[in-house]
Amino acid sequence: MASYNKFQVAAENLPEGVHNLGADTLKVMLCLTAPVATNTVKANLTEIAAGNGYTAGGATPSITSSAHTTGTYKLVLADVSWTASGGAIADFRYAVLYNDTPTSPADPVIAWWDYGSTVTVADGEVFSWDADPTNGILTLA
Repeated sequence: MASYNKFQVAAENLPEGVHNLGADTLKVMLCLTAPVATNTVKANLTEIAAGNGYTAGGATPSITSSAHTTGTYKLVLADVSWTASGGAIADFRYAVLYNDTPTSPADPVIAWWDYGSTVTVADGEVFSWDADPTNGILTLA
């Protein structure tokens, strides 16, 4: 199971209105080089090469729920997957969630997941980024 990590800037961007998590376009991209907690935007990261079923910029998960219950907000996203076709998808280890909507700052990062070792998706195989449908991607209380 992948481990969740928060980018530090997300703690500031959320209350300052950079993100509208219920309406903005969120994306999940794949990286082989480790993100660090102090990264602030997508441009700070090294995305894997596009091709063989992976599109530059990553995939867009649909927003399943963006709501609060008794003062605790929860963001729930749908899973996204990539199917290797015409060859293997470039090796990766990290999945990064970022917001593709804001222009200043452009593409602010929110969180990343570490799969613990390099992931290889051979031709014809499918990799799924599994969003937690019960606990959500993040909660704010």
